[in-house]
Amino acid sequence: MSAAQRVDVPGVVDDRVTISVVDGIADVKMNRADKRNALDNAMFTSLNAAGEYLKTLDDLRVVVLSGDGASFCAGLDFSSFAQMAEAGAQANAADKKTDKKTDKKSDMNAGAMVNGRITHMAQQVCWVWQEVPVPVIAAVHGHALGGGIQIALGCDIRIVHPDTQLSVREVHWGLIPDMTGTLMLSRLARPDIVKDLVFTARVFSGREGYEMGLVTRLSESVHADAMTLAKEIAGRSPEAVRGAKKLINLLANTGAAEQFAAERTTIGQLIGTANQAEAVMSHFEKRPPNFASGSLFR
Repeated sequence: MSAAQRVDVPGVVDDRVTISVVDGIADVKMNRADKRNALDNAMFTSLNAAGEYLKTLDDLRVVVLSGDGASFCAGLDFSSFAQMAEAGAQANAADKKTDKKTDKKSDMNAGAMVNGRITHMAQQVCWVWQEVPVPVIAAVHGHALGGGIQIALGCDIRIVHPDTQLSVREVHWGLIPDMTGTLMLSRLARPDIVKDLVFTARVFSGREGYEMGLVTRLSESVHADAMTLAKEIAGRSPEAVRGAKKLINLLANTGAAEQFAAERTTIGQLIGTANQAEAVMSHFEKRPPNFASGSLFR
């Protein structure tokens, strides 16, 4: 067996993501343990760069994606929610940009679109694992909340610790799952189950996630078992495995572009509204929210 080789990936910021490759298996880790691998612009940028790099590896057989430290990914960095409450409307910056030359920061923004993609940056950190031509296994422990669970759902296989805390958390913040989650959830679970999870934003365990069909396998040692599965897959014909993923995704991901555009439109209508700001403020002020009657989606 070859020794693991750490790879320096262009575009990764502040070592937010690390990649080691051995015998065709890429061990990819989100590397912000002190923040439970929460998503800030540097993490969005780095995950996208990691995925794009992996697409270029001809000898790649399997990817294992995990989080360093106590959690897989706790979702969006709390500072982002605080900024929403303070700054108000910043709706879907990417779709409203008319002249990127006047705003250099837009390239680093989670809402930035790139020509030729059906996603903006925040969606791409989930969707890129579908575009990587080999199987991607998520090894999930600790927390996978909001954007964190959507990243896991973007992978092909999810090996999850039974006690992992999972949540489609966005409605808690007055938002909707807009990182490809509406498509990925809907293809894995019944519509009523998806609605229950999204509408309530409740936290549920890996065990319950397995019962609902969101979790592929339960494991007490998620990373070790993910690597064992990766080695098994890596021992199969690489052309057959790549061809199988392409065919399965061709059917499963039908309508993805339209669904992702609808996510961007809907969250663009929500961000900065009075009720969305109230959802954030009531959380930080530790009080019940006082919402006005809804009128956006009649």
